[in-house]
Amino acid sequence: MFLEAPELASLPAIRHAFFTREGGVSRGLYASLNGGLGSSDAPADVAENRARMARHLAVGPDRLVSLYQVHSAEAVVVEAPFALADRPKADAMVTRVRGLALGIATADCGPILFADPVNGVVGAAHAGWKGALTGIVEATVRAMEGLGARRPDIVAVLGPTIAQAAYEVGPDFIARFRSEAPGFTRFLGPGARPDHAQFDLPGFVMARLRDAGIGKAADLGLCTYADPDRFYSFRRTTHRNETDYGRLISSITLS
Repeated sequence: MFLEAPELASLPAIRHAFFTREGGVSRGLYASLNGGLGSSDAPADVAENRARMARHLAVGPDRLVSLYQVHSAEAVVVEAPFALADRPKADAMVTRVRGLALGIATADCGPILFADPVNGVVGAAHAGWKGALTGIVEATVRAMEGLGARRPDIVAVLGPTIAQAAYEVGPDFIARFRSEAPGFTRFLGPGARPDHAQFDLPGFVMARLRDAGIGKAADLGLCTYADPDRFYSFRRTTHRNETDYGRLISSITLS
C-alpha cells in the first residue's frame, strides 16, 4: 500500500508515505488506491481511499489536504484543513502544524517530501518538468524557511517518478529547456527519433535539490511508467489510449 524512505522514516515525530496504487476500493482503470480529486473516478471511492491513507498517517480524513495543482512554482503555507472547493492553486505546501498531512498527487511527475525535524517544519511538492524548471524546489525551501526551517536541517526525498528511458520529449521542449536551463542540458539524453531526446526528470529534480543547499536529498529510484502493478502513469495511459488514470498520493505530517 505504501513505501517509506529511510531518510525520513528515521526522523522523530514525522510520519510519511509514498502511497502506491494498491490497497484501495477503486475499480477499472483506477484500481485501486486512487487518491486523485481531479480524476473521473467515483467520488465515494476516492474519499474512502484517502480516508485509508489518512488512517495510516494517524490523522482524520479531513486533515489530509491536497492542492489544485497547476504545474507552477507556487508554494503555500497551510495552517488548517480547507474544503475541496477552496484548494489553493499551487504545487507545493508547507506547514508547522502538527497532525496536518500534506498530500501531493502525481502520475509520472516527481513527488518530493521535505522535513526539518530540528525546527518542526514539513513540506510536499509536485515537481513536473515545468515546475522543476521554473523553481518549485526553491520556492518550497523558501516557504519552509519562512516558518523557521534551516536549509542544513532539511531532508528531502523524491518519490516514484517517470524515468529517463520512458520520457521522450520533442523539439519544443528541448528548445525551451536549453534556453531556460542552459547548465542542465546533460539531462537531455539521445532520443530514438530525430529531433527528440530522453529527459531525465529525476536527475534534474535531484540536481535542483542539491543546488538548493539543503542538508540531505535522496531518490527512491522508482519509475512510475515501468511498474503498472504499483504505480499510475499518465504517459503509460496515453500510450495505451485509455480514457483516464489514477493519481498516487505522497504525504508527510508532523505527529
